[in-house]
Amino acid sequence: MVLGRQGREVESPGPQGGKASGSSQEDGGAGQQATGEKAATSTRAASRLAEPAHHGKDAHETPRARTVGVITPYLDGSFWNPVLKGIHETAQQHGCRTIVMRGTPASLQAPSLARDLVDGWILVIAVDGIAQLAGARVPLVVVGTDAHEGNCPSVIPDNRSGIRSAVRHLLEHGHRRIAFVGYFEESDVRERFEAYRETLAEAGIPLDPDLVIRTSDSWYPGGESAAPQLLAQRHACTAAVFGTDKNALAMMPLLKAAGVRIPEDMAIVGFDDVPDAQTADPPLTTVRQRFEMMGSAACDLILSMLAGETSPPELVLTQNTLIQRTSCGCDVIQSILDQDAAAGEDAGGDLDRRLVELLLAPQRLAPGLSPAAVWPGVALVLAGYSAAIEGTAPPPAKALEHAYQQAAGIAPDMGTLMALVRLLRRSHARLGGDAASAERVEAFLDSARLAIARSRLHVETDALAQVGLLVRSNYEVGLALLSGSQQESLSLSWLAKTPALWGCLALREDATTLVVAGAYSRDSSATPAIGGRHRVEAFPPADLLPPSAASGAHMMLLLPIRTARRDWGILALIGPTLRELTRDEGTVGVWASLLGAALERNELVQSLSAKHAELQDAYALERALSETVRELGCPLIPLLPGVLLVPLVGALDRGRALQVLTAVTEGAGRHAARFVLLDITGVPAVDAEVAHALGQTSRAVTLLGARLILVGVRPEIARSLVDVELGDLSTYASLAGVLHELTTGKLRRQGAKRRSARNA
Repeated sequence: MVLGRQGREVESPGPQGGKASGSSQEDGGAGQQATGEKAATSTRAASRLAEPAHHGKDAHETPRARTVGVITPYLDGSFWNPVLKGIHETAQQHGCRTIVMRGTPASLQAPSLARDLVDGWILVIAVDGIAQLAGARVPLVVVGTDAHEGNCPSVIPDNRSGIRSAVRHLLEHGHRRIAFVGYFEESDVRERFEAYRETLAEAGIPLDPDLVIRTSDSWYPGGESAAPQLLAQRHACTAAVFGTDKNALAMMPLLKAAGVRIPEDMAIVGFDDVPDAQTADPPLTTVRQRFEMMGSAACDLILSMLAGETSPPELVLTQNTLIQRTSCGCDVIQSILDQDAAAGEDAGGDLDRRLVELLLAPQRLAPGLSPAAVWPGVALVLAGYSAAIEGTAPPPAKALEHAYQQAAGIAPDMGTLMALVRLLRRSHARLGGDAASAERVEAFLDSARLAIARSRLHVETDALAQVGLLVRSNYEVGLALLSGSQQESLSLSWLAKTPALWGCLALREDATTLVVAGAYSRDSSATPAIGGRHRVEAFPPADLLPPSAASGAHMMLLLPIRTARRDWGILALIGPTLRELTRDEGTVGVWASLLGAALERNELVQSLSAKHAELQDAYALERALSETVRELGCPLIPLLPGVLLVPLVGALDRGRALQVLTAVTEGAGRHAARFVLLDITGVPAVDAEVAHALGQTSRAVTLLGARLILVGVRPEIARSLVDVELGDLSTYASLAGVLHELTTGKLRRQGAKRRSARNA
């Protein structure tokens, strides 16, 4: 069961087993429980359901399986993976398929992408752009936050109940000065704080603001940075409740290093039950959540809405339970058994059901569901237990060990697994029996402990092997994408180095059209044709999906390929399972980033190649022009009687300056020139060496009875002529200016005066 608003129970799907993960606020945190009624919301939701946009048909009106679209900013981690797992498994049970899109409604421009394929949407935590998604008028459910803006049902953890149980447990231990540590920017942490304050008030304890410690985030760094604040209150409090496990786990070593004994000097309780909580020193007491329950509940809501049911619960709360470990001063195994007793152990009940519910806590086994459906090996374990009591032949040891491996896959927490053994012992103690029977049962339980320990070791060994595969796979993918050709990147051949079974890369042609640039299939399933164009709303093409995706057996991932400069398109992936495909949070995100980098690199290389070719052409043209200029040398143009024009174009180096000197002196004598106009308007620059050569030219022309005038002298060239001996060289900014003075006789009179002055 999961709880709706005001404690109303809503049927949840039966548990499916599988490896459980606790929540982590690394994933952005869960949402906030609403505090008021939303009567109008149900009416609006019902009206939306009355006009469904999709009816389980594709664009050609061919009946197809219902499709649940999931939008999530992350694909894995201790929160995201269990939620997605719960969604997919529940959809699969109902014959539906799942498409998961990485991003937010705003970043994906939802509901545009895959709109024609999706019958109902599940939005995980990140609600940016939810209004546009809600406007699609198809069923919409939010997981992890109470989304008021979308006018849709929300599935969130029961934050208040979890914190109440934590604070009450500390009160039962005798603590009265209890601190709260958390990141108040997260809505669920704020809700947990409110429950902490309310529970203290119920116990007659006023809130002490000094015992409210704010962290900078919900991860490990936030806990580390806030440690000095809690240490400053070490003598003012005896216990602390943390908004997240990650804050608590990061702070505990710093508290111990400062001399704070846990739990003797300060009891610690977290919230989430992340995997590291059970291996901390000391093991962390925490509120355990099973986020696959959130995914299952959300998918059930979507499917009921698609079936036409109206007035879905506006808020669904998933259950949690307090796991008591050493950090609060408790015996973890005994506390688990005490909870089992509180749930009805002493009143009787089937032993197999109680064993399975120990593994599933806080989830209860649905009344109509067989314990063996969750833990197939439970019957074998009980058969071995009965054989030990009766003294008959036990089941094979190998088979029993496999059964315990199944249990470790459902609940890897060692305290929970050892609680199974203690429950069997307590059951035998109530049954009674002779000494021989007790000895056989004890031997059976010893072998069970050993098998459980080996099973946990197998889990850790497998996890380590998966990390090795992940590192090697990511290295090979990175090498293929960043050192291969553009064709290799686009072909998706690098997916052969990953667990992916099928892939399709479509690049954006414009805002509404995707063009298939690459496709991959491990088993030769059909793939979209390269160059095929598809509307964004119809991608990926439903008729070309592999059978496993079309039937819902496998989940499809849609990964936007983006860089800082460009939105490239979409990579569609199908893998054996979400866990195997994504491995850890960063894996497929790394693939998408590497592919984007490879595409951008290829575009940059092509651009640089084109620029290089352009530069080569420009260089060749400049060389040809330079050669032409040199061939022209120094043209001499008799402009007016006694006036010789020498236009120069192109760069002047020392060699060409000497060429000008020779040509000008020869031309001045040959044309009996009185004025030589050296026009350097087309000369880009004049250095000091060339300026000296011009000075020599001026003096040489003067000896021939003429006068050299420099025309087209820009300010930057004039500066290069400073401190250079130019003789009688005059400078003019333009040819028009010097011609005006020549034609008016002014320049000629100035020349006559200069000659008279020299003769005198």
